[in-house]
Amino acid sequence: MWKWRRLMRLSNRSLMAFIFFFSMSTTCLYFIYVAPGIVNTYFFMVQAQGIMLRDNVRTIGHMIRLYTNKNSTLNGTDYPDGSNSSEYIAQPTTYLPENFTYAQNLPCPERLPSMKGQMEVNMTEVPMEEIELRLKHMDIQFGGHWKPKDCKPRWKVAILIPFRNRHERLPILFQHLTPMLQRQRLQFAFYVIEQTGTQPFNRAMLFNVGFKEAMKDLDWDCVVFHDVDHIPENDRNYYGCGQMPRHFAAKLDKYMYILPYNEFFGGVSGLTVEQFLKINGFPNAFWGWGGEDDDLWNRVHYAGFNVTRPEGDIGKYKSIPHHHRGEVQFLGRYKLLRYSKERQHLDGLNNLQYSPEISLSNLYKNITVNLNPELALIAEY
Repeated sequence: MWKWRRLMRLSNRSLMAFIFFFSMSTTCLYFIYVAPGIVNTYFFMVQAQGIMLRDNVRTIGHMIRLYTNKNSTLNGTDYPDGSNSSEYIAQPTTYLPENFTYAQNLPCPERLPSMKGQMEVNMTEVPMEEIELRLKHMDIQFGGHWKPKDCKPRWKVAILIPFRNRHERLPILFQHLTPMLQRQRLQFAFYVIEQTGTQPFNRAMLFNVGFKEAMKDLDWDCVVFHDVDHIPENDRNYYGCGQMPRHFAAKLDKYMYILPYNEFFGGVSGLTVEQFLKINGFPNAFWGWGGEDDDLWNRVHYAGFNVTRPEGDIGKYKSIPHHHRGEVQFLGRYKLLRYSKERQHLDGLNNLQYSPEISLSNLYKNITVNLNPELALIAEY
């Protein structure tokens, strides 16, 4: 009996010690992998408030100078620091009249009367089946393809959406984005690239997989890389491409609609197929969230391109909360970013291997892949 009580005391101590060390290790892992992301988000919010306050002060000062200086006029050039920036005074933009007649043999215009500007955003969760019923009258082909019939689409756009465990987000995105793209008279299709397995989420690698699979379907000329939780607020944010890569999501609500830093290239971006091939796509080496967009920015500039953004409030987006729920940040991103130029032609579209499982739904093509680092091996640089 005495030995049994002693054994019980030892077991209780061992159990308490195990619980203590497990709690400590879990807490440490949280602060290493999860907490920095939360801190970054709040840091950007504080930074955005500071930038907003600074810009408000500069704008007020500029308006005072306009009123006190009789020779000053609002002629489109009187902006602070000599910059002709739409951030201070919105420039007029001409869109076609309501009675505009389309021509089937001519390219669709870029500034259509159907593009009204500010859109109402509804973040309420809704089943995908309900969204499919709502969009049933929009003549979308099975698998998510659509093209206008009253004019020739100026751009054929593949919308790539990286995805894991975000089933409540997809219907919200489709109910806003599908009508918007139709109003813009773009030919488009949706590709949802879903990651399975136990590896950390690799958003960049999913984009590369989606690009390769999309190019098997059609000779797309524009590719938009779209996070599932970014909802556009303005349908004049034209999802066609241009001579330079485009950063569509210039103003996010979670950052107080202020660009966190000049090199920010996250959320929603677009490149022509030629541009994306020239930069060798996204890097494959970023496991976990963070860093891949900064690397893409570097690749774009190393290839001789600049990045364009929508003017004024056109680039506003609402972001569904809990963007990084269940995902860890990638701590090795800073080292990789230091060697962006050396890695650009070694890691990307050219070293990617994968085995997809393809399925079709009413609104999109689903590409499921189980990713691991062995699928994109890279030689030492």
